[in-house]
Amino acid sequence: MTMPTPEQERGRIAGVYSAMSDEELGQIADSGDELSAIAQEAFQTEVARRGIKITIAPPRGEDVFEFNETVTLRQFRDLPDALLAKGSLESAGIQAYLVDDNMIRMDWFISNLLGGIKLKVRTEDAEAASEILNQPIPEMLDVEGVGNSSSRNVPGANRLMSLTWSTSRDGPAMRAAMSGKSRATRRHNFP
Repeated sequence: MTMPTPEQERGRIAGVYSAMSDEELGQIADSGDELSAIAQEAFQTEVARRGIKITIAPPRGEDVFEFNETVTLRQFRDLPDALLAKGSLESAGIQAYLVDDNMIRMDWFISNLLGGIKLKVRTEDAEAASEILNQPIPEMLDVEGVGNSSSRNVPGANRLMSLTWSTSRDGPAMRAAMSGKSRATRRHNFP
């Protein structure tokens, strides 16, 4: 099969456009920046032949990749803790990013190898974000429609206080593991 000449291609496209309704030509014009030069020429010829006013949309802007200066605010071993912290920041209007979260979603066992899931924020938001994450959990929670409830009755309510993952030997995760209070070292006695 031979390639059509530009004149043959122009004739083929003109035939397609002549069979279209005015509305269909309008839809073509909306994405006209994607048309080849020959297709644009054939489109203009068909619009002029019909005597209608349709202009081809201007080229769309190009995506621009921006580098934001970010700082690592916290590191987490587990994804739920990282998502909880990220959600807390985003609900306060602070843009936050998780790094290595998808790798750890695929294989949680490599969390230690990668240094955990990193919570990053813009440099100018670091102080405010740190303040938000360091806020203590209130003793009483006012739940709309329910009334006051103790935060001790809510599973995981105190989790936000110990979100930081520590690799040091004297960090909170290590102290919890040494004391037997960690999930990984907790012993169950079954009857």
